[in-house]
Amino acid sequence: MKTDPLLEPFQIRHLMLRNRIMSTAHAPSYEEGGHPRDRYRLYHEEKAKGGIGLTIIGGSTNIAPDSPSVFGQLYAGDDSIIPWFKKLTDGVRAHGAAVMCQITHMGRRTAWDDGHWLPVLGPSGTRERAHRSFPKVMEAEDINRIIAQFADAAIRCQQGGFDGIELLSHSHLLGQFLSPLINNREDDYGGSLDNRLRLTMQVLEAVRDAVGPDLIIGMRLTGDELAKGGLDADECVQIAEKITATGAVDFLNILVGAPYDDLGLAGWVPPMGMPSAPHLTVAGRIRKAVDLPIFHAGGVADIATARHAVAEGHVDLIGMTRAHMADPHLVEKMARGDEDRIRPCVGLGYCVDRVNQGKAAVCGHNAATGREGSMPHVIVNASKVKKVVIVGGGPGGLEAARICALRGHSVVLFEASDRLGGQLKLACTGMTRRQIWGVADWLIGEVTRLGVDIRVNAFAETDEVLAEGPAVVIIATGGWPDLPEVDGAEMTTSSWSVLSGEARLTGDVLLFDEVGDHPALVCADVMARMGCSVKHVSPDRASAHDLGPTNSAVVLRDLAKQGVRFECFQDLVGVASFGNRKEVTLRHVLTDETCVRVVDHVVVEHGVTPMDGLFHDLKQGALNRGQTDQVGMVTGANPLEASDAEGGYLLARLGDAIAGRNVHAALYDALRICKDI
Repeated sequence: MKTDPLLEPFQIRHLMLRNRIMSTAHAPSYEEGGHPRDRYRLYHEEKAKGGIGLTIIGGSTNIAPDSPSVFGQLYAGDDSIIPWFKKLTDGVRAHGAAVMCQITHMGRRTAWDDGHWLPVLGPSGTRERAHRSFPKVMEAEDINRIIAQFADAAIRCQQGGFDGIELLSHSHLLGQFLSPLINNREDDYGGSLDNRLRLTMQVLEAVRDAVGPDLIIGMRLTGDELAKGGLDADECVQIAEKITATGAVDFLNILVGAPYDDLGLAGWVPPMGMPSAPHLTVAGRIRKAVDLPIFHAGGVADIATARHAVAEGHVDLIGMTRAHMADPHLVEKMARGDEDRIRPCVGLGYCVDRVNQGKAAVCGHNAATGREGSMPHVIVNASKVKKVVIVGGGPGGLEAARICALRGHSVVLFEASDRLGGQLKLACTGMTRRQIWGVADWLIGEVTRLGVDIRVNAFAETDEVLAEGPAVVIIATGGWPDLPEVDGAEMTTSSWSVLSGEARLTGDVLLFDEVGDHPALVCADVMARMGCSVKHVSPDRASAHDLGPTNSAVVLRDLAKQGVRFECFQDLVGVASFGNRKEVTLRHVLTDETCVRVVDHVVVEHGVTPMDGLFHDLKQGALNRGQTDQVGMVTGANPLEASDAEGGYLLARLGDAIAGRNVHAALYDALRICKDI
């Protein structure tokens, strides 16, 4: 049988990679003091254990004080990072993977009011909307200093044991000099392509001189900015050819787009609602033009697409970065013939958006990612088989069932409706977010394969649960839509009624969104596609307040295209009849002024109320009175401990059955509660 092209080895100079799959540089915001300490190291080691060929760490690793971290990057501007580099490279290489580090100066793509409060720099004074700074126009002295700082940082990476380094050009300082959209200088660094390329060439020369001939050096380059006035594909090919001609680089990593605002970022790191792997041909064109290995990443989430990218000659190595956050063992699963068991990246965008909100990255549906020090990716058998009853077939209940079955327990799963999936059945109703069903689809496939006793159309009450003789009961019953406490609340329609198809609306709709997350926006999408005229009203200062930049940009773009209108700072005061229509009173949250609107329907997204009656019915008979130990939940120790010898079972609840949160919270609850049962 012909070898899978993804599993073929690939050589870059002296370095032999065991396959063609890589994780490209990104900043998961696990750094501590600018260093890649244990959390950072274990995250990358897990991918190495899982069979990856190459992992590039240190997305946007900064080289200078005037390039401060704004989303949890490393700092290679002094020698204190070298021991942490060495520990990480030793750890990753011990599991058979190669490891490199990306270094950069961010130029204008950072903030002046962080770090050392130095002005940000740029080739010109043009502002980037995404990071909002007006840069200082660089002087010759700034240019010379930064060239030297690139070289110094490269030496630190070499001393830290990396197989190679990657210089980041795309959208950062080197790329800002290249782009005519940003660079309007009139000196030797502006105007012609060779002038705009001058800083890149000087940095390459300085870095190669500093590290010598043996260290592998690559560059992450733009293949097309896809922006009026920016770098086009033809000019990017010329840039790649000129850089290749220097002989100083060993590979090129091609990106596409201009992430200078939120929608631009979403085009570069696409969430749901964006095309899958849209830029392979751009990378392929550069591959044909130069005699260097070509890497590429951008929305490649599945093995079939990755295989096509390599087999058809678009790239030599394919980046599956977020796919590895969803399943760091995807290469090993593919190699052993279990490709259908890979936990898929469905484009939730939770990882990227959290980082851009100043939080650490986590995968929307793999709660172990980034928590390798306390949470397992591989579930091992328990020493004693137990009977586990799980009530609720949403994502939290399914994950609990999966983990308990992997532990070897006998698992019964009760689901009151006729279909598993819980609120994901509603969340996938709209077009933009329909891929979210992939989370449920994978979990359902796993619990079915593992032989979980699944009972749908089974509204379990206390007697049914106790009749199973359980040692452990997990309540994952979720919640019900909450109504606002306002006059006329009974005249409103819940978003769930719309998403389930129970309510079919027409005419003018006022959609009041108390939450600021995806549910109301999916509801707006569904109603707009029904033909409704929708106005999304929020008490927050921005629509989709809780969403990060990539998801909010794509979702709001799609809604705006459908004519959905948005209004902020308005609270819902009351609803009254107005003939066969509704009179809605709104209050401005800042001025306290009220106004009245007349519409055909009022739809409300007000979060959920836990459906916890069964939990409280079972609580008194539980060995632990239904309590989970908070220390165990935080540290990764077993959180289920008996406190009452007269009880008959351990009891826990998770997800929205505790309080309204999100799918990741439910999955994380399930993992830390069930991994030690």
